[in-house]
Amino acid sequence: MKKLIGCLGCLAFCLMATTSSSGQAPLPEKYQLLPLGDVKPEGWIKTQMQHDLRGFVGNLDRLVPDLIVKDDIYGKDRLTEAVKSKDVGALGLGDNHVQILWWNSETQSNWRDGFVRQAFLSGDVQAQQRARAYIAGILATQDADGYLGVYAPDLRYKLTGENGELWAKATLFRVLLGYYELTKDPKTWQAVLKAVDNVMVNYPINQSSPFKAEKPFAGLSHGLVFTDVLDRLYQLTNNRKYLDYALFLYTDYSKNAVSETDIQLGNILNDSYLMHGHGVHSYEHLRPLTVAYWASGDAQLKQALDRYQQRIIRLTTPTGGPIGDEWITRQTADATQTGYEYCSLHELLHSYAMLLQKTGNVAYTDQIERLFFNAAQGARHPTHSSIAYLKTDNSYEMTGTKNGGGDPKQTRYKYSPAHQDAAVCCVPNAGRIASYYVQTMWMKEGNGLVANLLGPCQLNTNLGRNTVQILERTDYPYQNSFVFTIKAQKPFLLKIRKPDWAEKISCNYTYKSDNGYLSMAVKAGETVVRLAYKTAVQTHTFAANETYFSYGPLVYAHPIEASEAVIKTFPVTGFADLTYKPANPTTYRYVTNSPATYLNASIMVKAKNDKTQAIEPIRLVPVSRTILRQVTF
Repeated sequence: MKKLIGCLGCLAFCLMATTSSSGQAPLPEKYQLLPLGDVKPEGWIKTQMQHDLRGFVGNLDRLVPDLIVKDDIYGKDRLTEAVKSKDVGALGLGDNHVQILWWNSETQSNWRDGFVRQAFLSGDVQAQQRARAYIAGILATQDADGYLGVYAPDLRYKLTGENGELWAKATLFRVLLGYYELTKDPKTWQAVLKAVDNVMVNYPINQSSPFKAEKPFAGLSHGLVFTDVLDRLYQLTNNRKYLDYALFLYTDYSKNAVSETDIQLGNILNDSYLMHGHGVHSYEHLRPLTVAYWASGDAQLKQALDRYQQRIIRLTTPTGGPIGDEWITRQTADATQTGYEYCSLHELLHSYAMLLQKTGNVAYTDQIERLFFNAAQGARHPTHSSIAYLKTDNSYEMTGTKNGGGDPKQTRYKYSPAHQDAAVCCVPNAGRIASYYVQTMWMKEGNGLVANLLGPCQLNTNLGRNTVQILERTDYPYQNSFVFTIKAQKPFLLKIRKPDWAEKISCNYTYKSDNGYLSMAVKAGETVVRLAYKTAVQTHTFAANETYFSYGPLVYAHPIEASEAVIKTFPVTGFADLTYKPANPTTYRYVTNSPATYLNASIMVKAKNDKTQAIEPIRLVPVSRTILRQVTF
């Protein structure tokens, strides 16, 4: 232990020296994010956003008004020493439970982040008006010194115990930065700059310890992702001070006694350490580590970044869901026994998107698509506006507990537009995930464009003085052909990703293969690229003795017929909490080496009925179109 502490102390000294005096330039980033709003969804993604704005994304403030409307936590209801309890909707926590006092800031700001982005990306004018009114109201809460947050003067930057200072700011500032990029509103931009400077003055770099606290808990640990704001500010301003401060935050976090320790440098470098934290922290913390490495180029941080990603792979289920229901607890992924939280789905997607942008490693694109098209779509209700807070790949029952067993007090394995009995955190993140996917679909590389993530969308952007418009028409991932209609003032280089599963390519336009991409020299004027990827059913082994199937980017499952029960209704018409029991609880085992064939958007395969022992043909459908299901056989 003494040796480990000494190692951490030495590293902390080296990193602080890097931020203050070395002058080393940040590592170059492979791609540049396009301004939010340059890429807009089309097709089924746009339809889903519009559906969500009429559903839980557009109505969460009406579904849980006590948490969003009545608690002006950033304004007149800022937390003071006198506040000892707060209504956050969750049951059974009791009064004076200090870790929950900041919860409503997370609920409000993460919900607003998804709402604002979806309003502008989907073109919903009424929702945009609501977004503008919200932004005007939140900017009015900013103090003269720049402070934006949830604490009154008697507590801000003074708390010695659990606090949500940086976390409440991170969630809010992500909303404000998104709104600025969408609207180019100068007042919002200046407010963010002033608010971030206020943090840097009150937690001075290398002269303070923001993560040193007595009995720290979730709010303090969540606060490490304030680096999201710093990283984007660096990209928008090219001001090195934001990256220096992000490196300082990670260094300080690594050397302090905090509640979430999976991301601490010493633990990552410890070969015997097993991840055990709250999953959402462990997956969102991949981003601060990434930013710290890009800020410093430190070889030990690079080693840690590689190791940490390998650990996450061992925690990932066939659909791309990173386990943690809600804790990882030193487990490895199991399709039946380990669930994943919707918050974790969003946070890991966001982390992989950052790594894709900085590294240009095409492998992240397949990981992002697997997660978004399968785990994330498969944890949404196919027809009702609700999501599963927790979900397993093999989902045999959704009655609150995990597959009908485990903790009898568990309530998260059901479908709800709020999940107020547990925490209103996953529903807001379910409203964010599609917008973050859309922003990552296209990126800039020099004076060229890269189609990293595929799907129906339109792009309007500028490459210097070259205005480019691209309409991508497709029903991907449900079919694998595309038509790109391109209009450009000048020639430019276009790269379109070739997915890892693609076996053959059909394309009407001349291209060169380039490390997982089709590279095309596009001429000025209008160009139409017709592209199709050919594939076949792929059979995968999971956990040594289980088999699952995919076709293209989609994982397939055997749907289980279920009976639905409404266990709660809301004052808002059309919303309810729903549970599901299997009508015929039968599982199957794959008959080894039997052929799996693709037909009419389904996979047909032979399997042994565990109840009757008979070998039967069964039909598999995309995970995204299931409620109860069997994924692995």
